[in-house]
Amino acid sequence: MLDGQRAAVVLLSAIGDIVHALPLVSSLKAAAPGLTIEWIAQPVPGEIAGRHPGVDRLWTLERIRGWRAYRELARDLRGRRFDLVVDLQVYAKASLVTAILDSPRKIGFDRGRAREFNWLFTNERVPGGPLRQACEQYLEFADHLGAVRRYEWPLPLSVDERAAQAAFASTLRAPMAALVVGTSRPSKEWPAERWARLAESLTGDFGYEVCVVGSDHPAERERALAIARLARVPIRDERRNDIRRLLWLLDGSALVVCPDTGPYHLAVALGVPSVGLYGLTDPARVGPGRRFSELVVDAFHDPGEAWHPPRPGYRQDRMARIPVSRVIEAVALARSRYARAAGGSSAPESSSAPGGSPAIPPSGSG
Repeated sequence: MLDGQRAAVVLLSAIGDIVHALPLVSSLKAAAPGLTIEWIAQPVPGEIAGRHPGVDRLWTLERIRGWRAYRELARDLRGRRFDLVVDLQVYAKASLVTAILDSPRKIGFDRGRAREFNWLFTNERVPGGPLRQACEQYLEFADHLGAVRRYEWPLPLSVDERAAQAAFASTLRAPMAALVVGTSRPSKEWPAERWARLAESLTGDFGYEVCVVGSDHPAERERALAIARLARVPIRDERRNDIRRLLWLLDGSALVVCPDTGPYHLAVALGVPSVGLYGLTDPARVGPGRRFSELVVDAFHDPGEAWHPPRPGYRQDRMARIPVSRVIEAVALARSRYARAAGGSSAPESSSAPGGSPAIPPSGSG
């Protein structure tokens, strides 16, 4: 039924959300190869969304430019009609985009999940249900549109990106462990001295070359420099404000360790064994889902507390509950389960654990 139609996907940001939505696009395109999919996103997340092979066109909205950005998008889209709009973002910033788009069919989340009056801008809603992991919630739109779910996260690299990746790999002395030490929320961050102790173990006990990757935002730069000063081993600083470079760095890593942030979800989608540090947010809701959930170090839940159902909201001051020893245990688990983490094949890995399986709990605080 969707073949030959034109659909607009509205999901402006953030990178983690964009990654969680990739399987929805994979599902729709597989069900209807003749469906034209156009995605509206902000410029940096758009570097991920627009490279999905199922996306025929990317439209960018530079929100930093305020109302002018919306006026320019409306001008660019004038006269362009869509058969359906899939509004995946339940915030006012996306609702304005949905309002701009010309379509008889605007599909969004049910009123119970749509925030900031988002439901006023849609005329067809995915039925309500229990809170689920983010990717699973987006795939409810596939169910609603009659498409079979496909758990595929295509993140293709260009020929030039592969060449840059190979050139970088030639400078490494050992398999790379990539660390992302900064996030957009300070309450998601792990103490700098623990990152330093982890780097020492990754180098001395496991034989990795440790690289800090991510953005060059001033706060992240300060954390990276502090960790390098505290560590008694060399740490390569490979941070840049370049999301595509970050993608090929993650893709070339043997192991990734991150808090809940965009690069973590990119690494999981790439099939790189990834240790996720969770305290502020619920890993059952915004965690890795079907890959590497057994490598999550979970400080969000209290001892004995069930993962399901997922919980909305935040739990403050919990990242400090994660001791270095538990992260090292997760690294050892990754090495025992995945050849790539142990320095073997760099082919994408798939977790054998079912989605939402129990993670490594924290204990102590040192």
